[in-house]
Amino acid sequence: MTTTSEKADDVFDLVVIGAGINGAGIARDAASRGLRVALVEKEDIGSGTSSWSGRLIHGGLRYLEQGDVALVRESLRERERLFRLAPHLVVPVPLMIPFYAHNRRSRWALRVGMIAYDILSFDKSTVSHRTLSREETLRRFPKMDPDGLQGSAIFMDGQVVWSERLCVEVALAAHAEGVHIHTHARVDGFVEEEGEVRGVRYVDELTGARHTLAARLVVNAAGPWVDAVLGGRAERRQIGGAKGSHLIVDPFPGAPDDVVYYESRQDGRLVLIIPWGERYLIGTTDKKYDRDPDTARADDAEVDYLLGEVNSLVPEAGLTRDDILYTYSGVRPLPYVPAESEWKVPRSHVIHDHAPELKGLLSIIGGKLTTYRSLAEETVDEVFAHFGRKAPRCRTAEILFPGARINDRAAYREDLVALSGAGPATVERLVGIYGSRAGDILALGRAEPSLLVPFDPETGAIGAELVFTFRNEFCRTLTDVLIRRVMVGLNSTCGREALDRAADVLARSEGWDAARTAREIDAYRTYIRRFGLPDGRAEEAPRTSPASRREVETAGGDRA
Repeated sequence: MTTTSEKADDVFDLVVIGAGINGAGIARDAASRGLRVALVEKEDIGSGTSSWSGRLIHGGLRYLEQGDVALVRESLRERERLFRLAPHLVVPVPLMIPFYAHNRRSRWALRVGMIAYDILSFDKSTVSHRTLSREETLRRFPKMDPDGLQGSAIFMDGQVVWSERLCVEVALAAHAEGVHIHTHARVDGFVEEEGEVRGVRYVDELTGARHTLAARLVVNAAGPWVDAVLGGRAERRQIGGAKGSHLIVDPFPGAPDDVVYYESRQDGRLVLIIPWGERYLIGTTDKKYDRDPDTARADDAEVDYLLGEVNSLVPEAGLTRDDILYTYSGVRPLPYVPAESEWKVPRSHVIHDHAPELKGLLSIIGGKLTTYRSLAEETVDEVFAHFGRKAPRCRTAEILFPGARINDRAAYREDLVALSGAGPATVERLVGIYGSRAGDILALGRAEPSLLVPFDPETGAIGAELVFTFRNEFCRTLTDVLIRRVMVGLNSTCGREALDRAADVLARSEGWDAARTAREIDAYRTYIRRFGLPDGRAEEAPRTSPASRREVETAGGDRA
């Protein structure tokens, strides 16, 4: 799917730069309120910071520590909306906070924080927090270090296993409202008339073709690339990026069933152990990062820090670098506040108007997965103010995501199994990733049964997913499909072992010749080097974990 059919004299009301969660959300909201909108992204939908988080839809508990009560309330309200509007993607999960004698935050301070958190989430659908004694805590998490343990608190937060799919569905909703979407389109200049920004110029990174989009107003929502888009034109630096890295490992001895959110022994920062599908995320770090966000990788110090923290909390874990399947890193687009440590930089977003130096241009500084919708609403209100018009009512707090239109998930799965010829595990996987769009994928398989065959034994992903997402979800490359649509690129081998089969399916369905197919495979292999370890193994194929190999051998092709 592409939407690049503009005429040379077309003028948009709004051009949004950056198709992460914030940019896609702004474009969708603006179009739903009647504006003519184009969305321009230098790589792919959700390919930047939105993909590299801890995949939690946070209520913002730690922002209470910074005294940002308004942000906590906003986060809790928006988290609840995502539970309702995207239940196939965003689900409640329990989090445990251990109380240790060595904690810099006192047990009573944490208890007060929990109570405030419950009060601020007065409209929640989940249960309130509860505290556990030392003995109850060890029964729930038996292998955690008992030394100095005083008890714990359990509270509910949210998780989006596939944040990439969240971004894609927001983009799908935007497209349904009329947004013109351009991916692999790198903005390298503004159109300016009489001292005002009147559009953007971009180069298509896949074809080399140059294009211009004229607009009444431009919103720069490029995340950590905001300053790069501005190209030195702004009156001052906007972004003070902070790198966050995660380790991905298989289940390990003593691993918890809950998300565990605990205070580092080393420096008092909060560390997370996150059950993530069949694996675990360990994160995150928080380091100032001034280089190109595309080059962000987990470094040796970050890996050692995170391994040390987990092994301290779970003495039986014994995790080493050999246990790491892969790593990923992203750069948070925080405001530039050089006098503050990255941990203390405010997390609230800023809508920065570049007038009078650059009239007609707004930049979005900050923003989070959880609060993207409210950020978009506020931004679009500001857009209408620039136009001197009263903003129509925002409707995005009410409209279900494209994949959320299922009344009875169990009945829907049963119907798909009965009608499609696919096994229950395949159907469960499809509904868990695509929601109500799973039926459209299986319809391709009914028309062409070969597409029901798994191309990736580890995840059970079928060929119909490749064809459907490539044709219907703004994909232009094999990397787009594997990394951010069918999610095979985040399996235990980063998709390496399924790569040739996936390329073959798309080559046959889309008519790629041998040269195109080889280019797609080579580009994918280059892309996943970013998941490598910092000790020189980045060029090697990530290993298949013993657990994953056993599952493939015993489960065959029809597993989720």
